[in-house]
Amino acid sequence: MRQRIGLVGARGHTGRELLRLIAARDDLELVFASSRELAGQPVCDMAPEVTSGLLFESLSPDAVADRGADAVILALPNGAAHSFVAAIDAARPDTVIVDLSADYRFDDDWTYGLPEIHGRDALRGAKRIANPGCYATAGQLAIAPLRDWLAAQPHVFGVSGYSGAGTTPSRKNDIEALRDNLMPYALTGHLHEREMSRQMGIEVRFTPHVAAFFRGIVATVHLSLAEPVTRDALIALYETAYRGEPLVRVTGETPEVRDGADLPGAVVGGFGVSADGRHVVIVSTLDNLLKGAAVQAMQNLCLALDLPE
Repeated sequence: MRQRIGLVGARGHTGRELLRLIAARDDLELVFASSRELAGQPVCDMAPEVTSGLLFESLSPDAVADRGADAVILALPNGAAHSFVAAIDAARPDTVIVDLSADYRFDDDWTYGLPEIHGRDALRGAKRIANPGCYATAGQLAIAPLRDWLAAQPHVFGVSGYSGAGTTPSRKNDIEALRDNLMPYALTGHLHEREMSRQMGIEVRFTPHVAAFFRGIVATVHLSLAEPVTRDALIALYETAYRGEPLVRVTGETPEVRDGADLPGAVVGGFGVSADGRHVVIVSTLDNLLKGAAVQAMQNLCLALDLPE
């Protein structure tokens, strides 16, 4: 029996990827796709993989709850999830919710879903799952194996494609403003900085940038260590940490944006080591729309529903 899945916020870049991923599985059935802007249009116009004849709908929070889906994925801007969560809590509390916004990443009543680092046990059977941020995923994958070795706060220099800025027009997704340009923003206190710090249990410093490519993220992470390490030992540590994780590839090469774009997982590499062995640089790259959003949501959803990732 297929699990019935609803998607709210289907118009965005991540929504498009989710439609494709849901359609590719024979154990999931998309029962509604909500988008105010696209209401009445066939879902297959945006996602040809969806062959059910489904139309986009503009659904209120109560209408979403009344549909009786086994799980609802919320792919909405930050601050927009609360009314949908409240309606589902009231009408169908057993419905699984995977929220891709930042609204519940700091809520202890929600399960934070980054299985390669924080484990899968809490996700199995979870009803309320907060999907990590894209930069936060890339940064944590680079930091986590060395978390207990650190002598100082990590520094993450991140660059994202402009799809990370969403579809609402702004300078961060304005092709003309980005042409021949690299745009730093949120110089302090970025949401993903706080997210990484909370999840890693250490203070993390993070500087985001956006560039003129569409998709992908590269995070260059500087780590100071309490004890020296050799490059061979460092690579072996990361290979051990991510052994058996099909969505994380460890490489001695320095990955670039194009190595992670369109890939369902992440690539972690570089492994620069200073002469004294106490300063290392790890590079993590992934697709902000996939492992940074939609693929991660599908991992979390399937774990919660006791389905294969």
